[in-house]
Amino acid sequence: MKSASLKEMTALKKEYINEVKNDYRIAYESRQASLTGRREVLTGKGKFGIFGDGKEIPQLAMAKAFRNGDWRSGYYRDQTFMLATGMMNLEEFFAQIYGDTDDTFNPGTAGRVMNNHFATRSLDKDGTWKDLTLQKNSSADISPTAGQMPRLLGLALASKLYRKSGEKSILKGFSIEGNEVAFGTIGDASTSEGHFFETINAAGVLQVPMAISVWDDGWGISVPNKYQTTKQSISEILRGFERDENNPGYLIYSADGWDYPGLISVYREGIEICRREQVPVLFHIKGLTQPQGHSTSGSHERYKSKERLKWEKEYDGIARMREWMISEGIATNEEIEEIENLATERVKKARKAAWDNYLNPVKAKRDEFLRMADVTTCNCAKTSKIESIKEDLRLIADPIRKDIISSARKILRLICDSCSNPQNSLKINVSNWLEKEMADNAGRYNSYLYSESAERVSNVSSVEPVFDEKSVMVPGREILRDNFDALMAKYPELVVFGEDVGKIGGVNQTWEGLQEKYGENRIFDTGIREATIIGQGIGLAMRGFRPIAEIQYFDYLLYGLQVISDDLATLQYRTKGGQKAPMIISTRGHRLEGIWHSGSPLSMVINSVRGVHVLVPRNMTQASGFYNTMLASDEPAIIIEPLNGYRLREKRPANIGEYRIAPGYPEILHQGTDITIVTYGSCVRIAEDAVDQLKAFNISCELIDVQSLIPFDIDQTIVKSLRKTNKIVFFDEDVPGGATAYMMQKVLEEQNGYLYLDAPPRTVTGMAHRAAYSTDGDYFSNPNAEDVFDAVYNIMHDYNPGKYPKIF
Repeated sequence: MKSASLKEMTALKKEYINEVKNDYRIAYESRQASLTGRREVLTGKGKFGIFGDGKEIPQLAMAKAFRNGDWRSGYYRDQTFMLATGMMNLEEFFAQIYGDTDDTFNPGTAGRVMNNHFATRSLDKDGTWKDLTLQKNSSADISPTAGQMPRLLGLALASKLYRKSGEKSILKGFSIEGNEVAFGTIGDASTSEGHFFETINAAGVLQVPMAISVWDDGWGISVPNKYQTTKQSISEILRGFERDENNPGYLIYSADGWDYPGLISVYREGIEICRREQVPVLFHIKGLTQPQGHSTSGSHERYKSKERLKWEKEYDGIARMREWMISEGIATNEEIEEIENLATERVKKARKAAWDNYLNPVKAKRDEFLRMADVTTCNCAKTSKIESIKEDLRLIADPIRKDIISSARKILRLICDSCSNPQNSLKINVSNWLEKEMADNAGRYNSYLYSESAERVSNVSSVEPVFDEKSVMVPGREILRDNFDALMAKYPELVVFGEDVGKIGGVNQTWEGLQEKYGENRIFDTGIREATIIGQGIGLAMRGFRPIAEIQYFDYLLYGLQVISDDLATLQYRTKGGQKAPMIISTRGHRLEGIWHSGSPLSMVINSVRGVHVLVPRNMTQASGFYNTMLASDEPAIIIEPLNGYRLREKRPANIGEYRIAPGYPEILHQGTDITIVTYGSCVRIAEDAVDQLKAFNISCELIDVQSLIPFDIDQTIVKSLRKTNKIVFFDEDVPGGATAYMMQKVLEEQNGYLYLDAPPRTVTGMAHRAAYSTDGDYFSNPNAEDVFDAVYNIMHDYNPGKYPKIF
C-alpha cells in the first residue's frame, strides 16, 4: 500500500512538474510573440500593435479555472489567457497583426479590428448557434476602455437566470444548470471609467457569478496611478463592496502578479466560490509590468524613471517564475533554456506561417491581374502609362489589396476602346475582373453589418393585424400589455427588465400584472443605470436569452448610447457573423413636457447605431407588431413607443401576439395628388391634423408614415409618391439637419427622387434647442400642425401663386 501511495505521489509530482513547465512554455511563447509582434509593426507589416507582455503569469492562473461554457469579456492585454485556454493559437495572434481577412486563419475577427481584440465564434456559418457549453467562449472585444464591463454583467446574469429557471428547453446548448462563470479583465487605469463602477455596483446588487481581474501595472499609458485611483488601489476603495456575515457583496482578493503558485491558489479558491455560490469576485493583481510600454505608438522610457524600469525588469513575471522553478527543483537552468529555445522557434514558425497565409493570396491576385492587363498588342498613346502603373505594382514586395485595386482602377481609365479585341476586349475583361474583386472585397470588409442568416428580419413574413366584430377600442397601453403577455407565453427565453418594469408594470402600465404572472426571474426591475441595462441585454442575448431592455425615456438613451454604438451595433460586423445579440431596446419618446421628457434626437441615434434597427411606430398597434417581428428574427432593434399614445384609444387586433409588421416599408395613410408629406412616430397625428387643414384650401396631400428609419423605405414607396405629386416635405421633431436630412438624402439622392421635383424640397423640424416646458413651450419649440400647413402652402404658392395666394 505504501509503495502504491508513493508511486501515486511520484506520478502526481511528475504531472505537476510537467504542468508547470508547460505553463512556462506558454508564457514564454506569449512574450516572444509580443516582442516579435512589435517588430512586425515597426517594420511595416502591421498597422498598429498592442500586446499583453508583463501580464502573462496571472493569466496562466486564471486560465486554469476557466471551463467549457464559461465566458470572457476582456480587453487587449489578454493574449496569454487566450493561448492558455486554447481559444487562440500563435498563428491567429499574428494573423490579427497583419489584418488577415480569411476567417480560416483569423476566425475571431477576420481582420476587422486591430490586433489583440479577441473573440470566439458562437455561430456556425449559417448563423445558427453552436453548442456553447462544449467550448470556451470569449465575447468580442472593443477598444473603448471599460467598454467590456456592461456586457460582462449580462454574461454573468445569464448563468443566474438559467440556474433559477431550470427550463430544459432554454438551457440546451447555452448552459449546464447555470454553472458558468463570466470572467472579466480590465486595466487598473480603466477602472476610473463610469462603466466600471456602474457594473461593479450592479453585479453586487444582483449577486451574479462575475469574476473581474484588474491587471495593475501602475500606469494608464503615461499617467501613473496617483492620478487615476483614490489611494492608488482599486481593491482598497472597493472594500465597502466586500461581503460580510450580514450583507452580500464581493469576495475581494489581492495578489502579486509574479507569484505563480500564489496566483493559482487565489484563482482556484475565488472561482470555485464564484461558481458554486454565484457571487461576484474581484481579483486585484498588483505589481505587473509592461516591458514594451503601452503600444507600438510610443515608448515607456519617456515617462518612467530609471528606478521604475529597473524594478520592472527585476519583478518581471516570467523572470520570477523562472527563478522559482529553479529554486523549487522543478527544472534546471538547462531545461528552461531548452523550453525557451523551442518556444522561440515555435513563435518564428507561427509568424512565418501567418505571414505566408496572409500574403500569398494577395500576391497571387496581383500576378493574376498583371497577366490579364496585357497591353503588348496596343499602340495607343496611353500604353506606356499603363505599363508604368503595372511595373510599379509589380515591384511592390509585399502588396496589399488596395495596391491592386487602385492600380486596376487607374489602368481602366486609360484603356482605349480601339485597343480592345472585340472577341477578347481588354476593357471588358478588366471591368469584369474589377467588378468581381470589388464584390469579393465587400464581403471581406463590408458584410455582416446586419444578420445574413435565414432568421434575418427581412426574411420574417409580415402578418396583418386582424380586426373583427369583437375588436373594441381600448387604450393603446392595453394593446401593448396584452401583446407582451402573448409573447411571454410564446417565448420561454424572453426576459424583460428596466426601471419600474417589474413590480408596478412599467410607468405606463404596459407590463401590468405580468411579473406576478410570469415571475421575477423573467420580468424584473433594475436600478437607475442605463449603460448596464443595455450591457445586461447584450450579454444575455449572446447567451441565448431574448431580452427586452427598457430605457424609461428616449432622452435617457444617451447614457447607454456608447454601449449600443460601440458594442451592440458592431457585434455582427466585427466578428464577421461570428456572434450576435438579438436584443430589443424598448423606450418611449417624442412629445411630453420639458427638455428631458420630450426628446426626439433620432439623428444622433440613427447615425451612431448602424447595425441596429430603429423602429418608430405611430401607435401601440404598430409598436406591438414590431416587437412580434423582431422576436421572430435574430437581429437587435430599438423600438421607440410614442410617449403620448398610451391613453389614446385604438382598435384591439384579434390576433394579438401573432401579427407582424415588416420594418422598412412605409404606409400611405392618406392618398393625395398635390404634395407628399413624409413623417413618423408622434408627428403622424400632427401631420394628419395639417392634412385636414390643407384640404380646406384644396390642397391634396399624400401622407406617408415611414414606420422605421433603419431600414428605410425598401420598396421606394416615397419616390413612387413623388413621381405623382412632384413636391415633398419631410417632417419630424428632431433638430434642423437631423433625421429629416437623413430621409431627404435617402429619397432624393439614393432613390433619385430629385428627378421628379417641380419645387424645392422642404423640411419641417424642431428648433435647434431642446423643447421648452409647458404646452406653450412645446408649441413654440416643436413643429406643429400650423408649421406643416405653412410649409406645404408656401410650396404650393411658389409653384402656383395664382391659385394659392400668399397668406403669411
